[in-house]
Amino acid sequence: MEPVSAEQVTAFRRFNRYFTRRIGVLDDHYLGQDRPLGEARLLFEIGDGATVRELRARLGLDAGYLSRMIKALERQGMVRSSPDPRDNRLRVLEPTPAGRVEVTEQDRRASAVAAALLEGLGTAQRAELTGALATAHRLLRLAAITVTLIDGAAPDARACLEAYADELDGRFPEGFDRAALVRPEEVSGDAGAFFVAREENRPVGCGALRRLEPGVGEIRHVWVHRGARRLGLARRLLTVLEKDAAARGLSVVRLDTHVALTEAQAMYRACGYTEIPAYNDDVYGDHWFEKRLPGRPGGG
Repeated sequence: MEPVSAEQVTAFRRFNRYFTRRIGVLDDHYLGQDRPLGEARLLFEIGDGATVRELRARLGLDAGYLSRMIKALERQGMVRSSPDPRDNRLRVLEPTPAGRVEVTEQDRRASAVAAALLEGLGTAQRAELTGALATAHRLLRLAAITVTLIDGAAPDARACLEAYADELDGRFPEGFDRAALVRPEEVSGDAGAFFVAREENRPVGCGALRRLEPGVGEIRHVWVHRGARRLGLARRLLTVLEKDAAARGLSVVRLDTHVALTEAQAMYRACGYTEIPAYNDDVYGDHWFEKRLPGRPGGG
């Protein structure tokens, strides 16, 4: 992957400066209300109720900063807190009637600002802009997702595999037996690798690599949570697995997939995988693929 250019960084920062100024982010009275953006956003995110832990994870805020904003909203009569009935160690924040009124007005004003911006454009231009914003949102989400190598026995690894197995059990006419999942020792250390993708500290995808024979690896269980699909994350996981395989001295990677997983078959073909005869006796395998890795003997 090519490094980020100075021109790309400059363009990104230029847009950030223009957009934050244009929608009033820098104003101490966001949308003309009596509070800055931080407090306004927190009030919005509380919604009908949320724990402090959920808010901190969702907004990525420092605990001290979040605490100060919560206290400010409590003093102003916008929110109230109480112990979580499910766990007394947690606090739940809920909007007061006054807080609900302010959020409703905040939503009305924010929509008015957006409508005023769009009114200056023609119908086709509005469509172009909203399409570009959807693309930007998708790519920014993908960019913010982290993909890290973890032990195959780690809780996040097993949680992803459980979710993956649950989905396949519903999609395969014959169901899915969890005994077919890779064992932790097959995808850890020298034997292989397990990668997990996280969005806002939540696991949203995974992929595994294990050695089959000298020079040959097998990619297993490439999975993305439903809420993180159509971002390009599956291809990103596949690329990470291929790079790890090449770093381990493997010249070929193989994989198999079920006939029901048509989207997976399409992705593998688009990513340079060639269909080959069966190389294993996987009961869930209907299509088998192989890819030669660049930079290795026999690679492309």
